[in-house]
Amino acid sequence: MLSSSSQSSSQKKQTFSEIMSRLGQFQILVFINVLLMLSAESRKIQLVNDDDLESSNEGEIKGKQWAVLVAGSNDYSNYRHQADICHAYQILRKGGLKDENIIVFMYDDIAFSPENPRPGVIINKPYGEDVYNGVPKDYTKEAVNATNFYSVLLGNESGVAGGSGKVLKSGPLDTIFIYYADHGSPGLLAMPRGENVLAKDFNEVLEKMHKLKSYNKMVIYIEACEAGSMFEGILKDNLNIYALTASNSQESSYGTYCPDTYPPSTSEYDTCLGDVFSISWLEDSELHDMSKETLKQQYQVVKRRTGSDVEQTSHVCQFGSEEILKDYLVSYIGTNPENGNFTFTESPSSTPISRAGLVSPRDIPLLYLQRKIQKAPMGSPERGEAQKKLFDVMSHRKQIDQSIIEILRLSLKQTNVLNLLTSTRTTGQPLVDDWDCFKTLVNSFKTHCGATIDYGLKYTGALANICNVGVDVKQTVSAIEQACTIK
Repeated sequence: MLSSSSQSSSQKKQTFSEIMSRLGQFQILVFINVLLMLSAESRKIQLVNDDDLESSNEGEIKGKQWAVLVAGSNDYSNYRHQADICHAYQILRKGGLKDENIIVFMYDDIAFSPENPRPGVIINKPYGEDVYNGVPKDYTKEAVNATNFYSVLLGNESGVAGGSGKVLKSGPLDTIFIYYADHGSPGLLAMPRGENVLAKDFNEVLEKMHKLKSYNKMVIYIEACEAGSMFEGILKDNLNIYALTASNSQESSYGTYCPDTYPPSTSEYDTCLGDVFSISWLEDSELHDMSKETLKQQYQVVKRRTGSDVEQTSHVCQFGSEEILKDYLVSYIGTNPENGNFTFTESPSSTPISRAGLVSPRDIPLLYLQRKIQKAPMGSPERGEAQKKLFDVMSHRKQIDQSIIEILRLSLKQTNVLNLLTSTRTTGQPLVDDWDCFKTLVNSFKTHCGATIDYGLKYTGALANICNVGVDVKQTVSAIEQACTIK
């Protein structure tokens, strides 16, 4: 009996042990399944977050990246502006920005111009790759105007006319990158149609965007003559906006990759393929890992490449929030994964461009016509037409030079006015105090004198001087009408 009882007890213990073992295994399986479920759910959440919120290399969560690219000119002689903008688009797309978040303004009369030696192709450097392919045509032709530009920035869909209708739909977590390549003059940027982009109006739009919480941080790059005047003494430093300009408030920017310069454009092209400031940041961006390069580092590269330390060149200027200089460029323009092994110190992109390779934008139309004369056969209609155009341009410029001196004399009742042909404001001051006066005089100068952005409007600093002296606006408009005769 004892033995029988012991066997029964042993069987019971064995059964209990097996049960406990099986229970343990079951609990482990349940635990593993729960972990897998939690991991899958976490992955779903991560995927959702990755779609709407991207993480910087410092672990900081930020919103979507938006970009507005503007080529504010037209005509084949201004090839470089659209080339700059198309190049920027390709960098942004390779950097990971989505088409839905990139808005492009370009007149779109270059790629298929009869004068383009490579129809349907735009390049931004000699023997360069096509940068035109795939660029969205959001706003083209007459839709490239100041009203649409402001409406796009403010997210005002009802305010745009023509084009795709696409506007910024950014929010308080998002970053915005604005790149504007164009002709400029003191106090304004050009548009091919309608009103110019006035410094005061542009800055008011930026302030509205800040009040509307349309962004977290914003970076603005401007390629234009006298580009610094768009922000100097105007852009507030508490808007979380950083602006970098190709030139200060009183000097020209420069074109490059031009005919008969070094480095030259290919012989088939009769105009400049790029702008010095623009190709400096563009070529730097396409070589580097932007998650390892800060805005400050790119500023230093661009400053060296443009020769800003040399007196005869333009001086790259910064405005706005200094804090943003610490940010990595990936937060604004993305980064190409193929550049992951290229660090900031490995690139030769900061080598200064030869002074012999720089051409003032106001001389580029003359260079373009001279090239056409050189290439046309002697006695041909093409040569005669180009010679006539060059003569007309030079004559009109001479007339503008004489008219602005007469306008200053009549308005200010002075004879020695040569020192007033450019702005007399000191560094840190806005171009003008009375912007309404300035706008009225600029429009009158355009209307009555035929002043255009590629030359005549370089004298807007002189018009600003008249406003700053306090001369009656109507009196000055009468002086403009008297001094100018449009033929």
